[in-house]
Amino acid sequence: MASTTSRSKYFDNAKFILIFLVVFGHVISPYKDQDKILFTLYSVIFLFHMPAFILISGYFAKGFRKKGYLRKAFQKILIPYFIFQIIYSIFYFLVGKEKTLEFDLFQPHWSLWFLLSLFFWNLLLYVFARLKWIGLFIAVILGIGIGYFEQAGSFMSISRTFVFFPYFLLGFLLNGDHLKRIIGAKFAIPTGIFILMLMFLFFGFSFPQNAVPWLLGDTSYENMGGMQLTDGLLRALQYVLTLIVVFGFLPLIPSNQYRITKIGERTLYVYLFHGFIIKSIQSILPNSFSENYLFLLAFSFMVCIILGSYMIKKYTRPIVELKI
Repeated sequence: MASTTSRSKYFDNAKFILIFLVVFGHVISPYKDQDKILFTLYSVIFLFHMPAFILISGYFAKGFRKKGYLRKAFQKILIPYFIFQIIYSIFYFLVGKEKTLEFDLFQPHWSLWFLLSLFFWNLLLYVFARLKWIGLFIAVILGIGIGYFEQAGSFMSISRTFVFFPYFLLGFLLNGDHLKRIIGAKFAIPTGIFILMLMFLFFGFSFPQNAVPWLLGDTSYENMGGMQLTDGLLRALQYVLTLIVVFGFLPLIPSNQYRITKIGERTLYVYLFHGFIIKSIQSILPNSFSENYLFLLAFSFMVCIILGSYMIKKYTRPIVELKI
């Protein structure tokens, strides 16, 4: 990360790896309850992949005070959300996932919650950026506190907006020197490998299946098995554990140029379109590849390569970025 170019390659590589984990996590999701290995992979992936993605998004939101930033956020985030919310509503009806065709713009389909929350996180910066590290403390308190409100759920992505906002704000507050110290520390790489291995062992032997909703952050404590006063402490522990894994993961990202690096610039296309492929195949061939780990990995990789290609961007850019 010694130069602007290497930093760009680093973040593009990070975004490609993270979008691959997003796709792979969604591919194995239907099979995780019947396979211990897939459940462990799914749990570890969902512990840190979206927080890492969100942290990087926050890191690149430092220009929010520039003129026209909010207008661009509305154009590039909120309008595509509404467009794809409508498209996914039609798609779910056609594949039989929904019995009736309904358009609910405030109940995000599947992975579209990220766009809605991303828009709200950018809005929240206008308040929390002024508070700096005190704002991060307040954001954590809000992320913990939202779980005590039973009504807070997926509607307008309210729960996830507050639960994941601390990662976005932390990314905003971090600067290049902070990241350089984390990534370039003397034993950063072996420490990162050790942390990930430890997490796989811990989740493989100790993480209960009914605790998966905690990783998703889309509902209240009450809806995750009954609210207890100590649930806030569990979420605080989750924040700590997640950040340990995120900062263990970041030093493992290379800064070199690869063929997949360019796809890191087009992760939004992979994120928006991969659901159509995965849901279609799962509706046609349910449980056909649940035990073929190599196929699941290769399939997820190919989805990223195809959807992150120049051709996909060229022909879908009008509805993704509203550009012709």
